[in-house]
Amino acid sequence: MAKDPYATLGVQRGASEKDIKSAYRRLAKELHPDYNKDNPKAAERFSEVTGAYDLLSDKDKRARFDRGEIDADGNPAGFAGMGGGFGGGGGSQRGFRPEDFTRGQAQGAEGIDLGDIFEGLFGGRGAGGMGGGFGRGAPPPKGANRGYRLAVSLPDAAVCKAQRMTLADGKAVEVKLPKGVEDGMQIRLSGKGEAGPGGHGDAIITIVLAAHPHFRRDGDDIRLDLPITLDEALNGAKVRAPTVDGAVMLTVAAGSSSGRTLRLKGKGFTRKDGTRGDQLVRLEINLPEHDADLAKRLDGWRDTRDIRATLG
Repeated sequence: MAKDPYATLGVQRGASEKDIKSAYRRLAKELHPDYNKDNPKAAERFSEVTGAYDLLSDKDKRARFDRGEIDADGNPAGFAGMGGGFGGGGGSQRGFRPEDFTRGQAQGAEGIDLGDIFEGLFGGRGAGGMGGGFGRGAPPPKGANRGYRLAVSLPDAAVCKAQRMTLADGKAVEVKLPKGVEDGMQIRLSGKGEAGPGGHGDAIITIVLAAHPHFRRDGDDIRLDLPITLDEALNGAKVRAPTVDGAVMLTVAAGSSSGRTLRLKGKGFTRKDGTRGDQLVRLEINLPEHDADLAKRLDGWRDTRDIRATLG
């Protein structure tokens, strides 16, 4: 049986959804297999943390766990120790409680036909006065959900480009990124989890936005530092600038200084409503090192402005 999911994530039972998500993201980054290739225990803990978050992030499952109806694995509570006897000895961990019988199919059974269980224990549905089809019609439980991590590049996330990934069964699937995608967001693929008596569980995919060498996310906007030459800054120029949609030609005005920021409308992240943020391009003048020709041209020239006067 899995550990208490609250203890696994290191939060209190009354923790808010925000606190639970924050704890998961912190642990997931710390324990991610990509950063712990020589530590198999980290991979095991990563799996436990993902399973705990899967349960606690589902409001219905969390409520049922808090009421004691399911265990930390999402299985119906009270059936793990049945091999030793009904409600008592022989290694039973919990047994049946009286309220389990009153909840019946709606809660205590959770997809298990108790009539079939009693028939096996007592030799028939009518034995002991407990027959009459108690729990009949309840579907068998599905298999467990399976967690995955999907690294997505910043440009792909910005334009919601569909991703291809291979599941544990070796099959490749296409994952459609939702508008407004965020780091740590989860996507559920129905029927792509573990096999069970009632069918397959689901695949729970956690999105990880990979760092980019040039672009940085700033809310719905994307920031880029663009180097320009001294002559481009002095005289103005048309320069090539990358965006998540491809390169564009950007106009640098004559007399531009380092730090000047230009805005490219609609070149940022896709929002939930389908609109997009902007790309903010910060100019950086890049001077050549030990350029004798430049030094000669500037010999004797001084900029007499007090450009640091406002700094005190």
